[in-house]
Amino acid sequence: MFKKVLLTTATLAAMTVGAAHAEDLKTFRIGILGGENESDRLRNFQCMVDTLPGVLGVEKVSLFPAADYDGVIQGLLGGTLDYAELGASGYAKVYLADPKAVEPILTTIQTDGSTGYYSVMVARKDSGIRTLEDMKGKKLGFADPDSTSGFLVPNVALPGDIGMPIDEYFSETGFGGGHENLVLEVVKGNFDAGTTWSSGVGKFEDGYTSGNLRKMVDKGILDMGDLVQIWQSPQIPNGPIVVRASMDQEMKDKFKAFMMALPETDPECFSAIQGGDYKGFTEVNEDFYKTIIAARKAKIGS
Repeated sequence: MFKKVLLTTATLAAMTVGAAHAEDLKTFRIGILGGENESDRLRNFQCMVDTLPGVLGVEKVSLFPAADYDGVIQGLLGGTLDYAELGASGYAKVYLADPKAVEPILTTIQTDGSTGYYSVMVARKDSGIRTLEDMKGKKLGFADPDSTSGFLVPNVALPGDIGMPIDEYFSETGFGGGHENLVLEVVKGNFDAGTTWSSGVGKFEDGYTSGNLRKMVDKGILDMGDLVQIWQSPQIPNGPIVVRASMDQEMKDKFKAFMMALPETDPECFSAIQGGDYKGFTEVNEDFYKTIIAARKAKIGS
């Protein structure tokens, strides 16, 4: 009887692994963060839909553009997404909820060789606001509650720069519904200033080399001459490419190799999905994000 139980357990384990492997061979599911026009996001990732089936040996690749950051985060936690590109705080939220849900495998390298970026606060140029001191008693906009540069880092760094809690310094704070929408709300005058993300490399008038401002400039929906930058955070670790931890290891390896080679094999696709100029990718693991995980746990709790 004991042998029979052992055999049955082993058989069930093999069946479970086999079923997971078979499922991996059908559809590869990509989660796309919200905060940017949906048609633009789908168009940017179409190259993955066209190329990845042949690379991974799957039947199809499906795109899931979420309305906000949390939509992708919940998809990853629920195991209904296979790959996504997160901000560091978004990854921290996943990790704090379930450290075994996803694996961070790669992050981007800026054109100057760094693996970090910045939160920047921008205001309308014609507002008369030129410094952080000018924002006292005014309305500040954040991008998304799960955004690293658009919420977490400003909430950690700003109190030290303004010398008091955020809710005592600014008359009001709110969310713009993602980075792109936030900047548009600043341009419209609905926020006196807002926090978004930037490489911090290159020229401000170009929207820098990469980041939300650069994406908006490239799409023709933002003139940097309409804005001024009034604050910049300490450097933030570039967000990770993550994959579902339970994915078949062979598929993980194929996907990682494909992404590492993408800047050379398909520069246009690489630029489209990353939104700006980068050198390429480098390998990372959860250790790269320990500081952000700790900051999120302390500031937000989860």
